[in-house]
This record gives sequence, structure tokens and C-alpha cells, in this order.
Amino acid sequence: MHLGKIYAEDIEHQDYAESMKWYRLAAQDQYAPAQFSIGEIYMRQNNSQGYQQALKWYFLAAESGYAPAQFNLGEMFANGIGVVKDYPTALKWYHMAAKQANPYALASLGRLFEEGRGVPQDFALAHMWFNLSSAYGFNFAQTERDNLAQKMPPTQIAEAQAIARDYAQNYFKNKS
Repeated sequence: MHLGKIYAEDIEHQDYAESMKWYRLAAQDQYAPAQFSIGEIYMRQNNSQGYQQALKWYFLAAESGYAPAQFNLGEMFANGIGVVKDYPTALKWYHMAAKQANPYALASLGRLFEEGRGVPQDFALAHMWFNLSSAYGFNFAQTERDNLAQKMPPTQIAEAQAIARDYAQNYFKNKS
């Protein structure tokens, strides 16, 4: 698996064929990070055939519980990348990754609730998701949370913080 990553990340000599060889060997053993990496290589093709292959590989990794793949599926469905926009499906995948403290999924949930895309607009829930994401080091989410807080009364901010604490206690017991 590590050799595939080295080949894929070598900017001067991106040898995707060699990377794919190593990733496919690992993917045969249902190794989710390798399945995800194959999906990433296909996404870089930036065309419908690549998106369909990426979708296939992301599903394999996501079904194994791999949060980065779950997040990427959420992104594909939320933004209509290679699929028809489908917010309920995007929310499903974002939630699965969010329960694993994936900061990008947490922020994406914040964005959906802030904008009311696929869900009723809810600033308290948006603030909660951004707050959780920023707690895991995603600076963008901290900025979004702070900007959103300027539109909210103090009682709503307090509600959002309480919801965030409850969520973190229920799902992030062993995350750091």
C-alpha cells in the first residue's frame, strides 16, 4: 500500500499505473484505504467514466466504514459530481463520516444546514456542526462558525453549543 501512495504522490513522476497496481493488490484484500486511493486516482480523470469508477471504489471503502470515502461520497451526491444531486444520500454519507469525527464531513453538514440545502435551514445545527469541525482543527469551520454566530442571538448560540457537547459525548468518546 505504501508504495502505491509514494508513486501517486510523486509530483514529478506521477505513475498512476504503478500506483494502481499496488493499490489493487491491497484492495483485493478489502483494504479500505487502498480502495479509497483507487477512487482518488479515478477522480483525477475529471470525466464521467472516471467519476463512475471513483464512485464504485468509494462505495467499497465507505461500506467498510472508511470515513474519507464516506465524506467523498457525500460530496459527490451533494454537488452532483458524476451522479444526480441527492441531498438525502449526501446527508447519509456525511453523517456516517461525521460520527467518526471527520472534520470535513462535519463542516459540510454545517454548510448544508446553514444554507438549507436538503434540510430545513437551521443556524443552531449549522453552528453545532461547524463548532465540532473546528474542534478537530478545520480552520475553515471555525471561521464559518464565527461568521454564523454574528447572525444568531446568544440563546441560539448556547443551544448550539449544548447540542455540540451532547453529540461529542455520544460519538467522539475515543476520538482525538
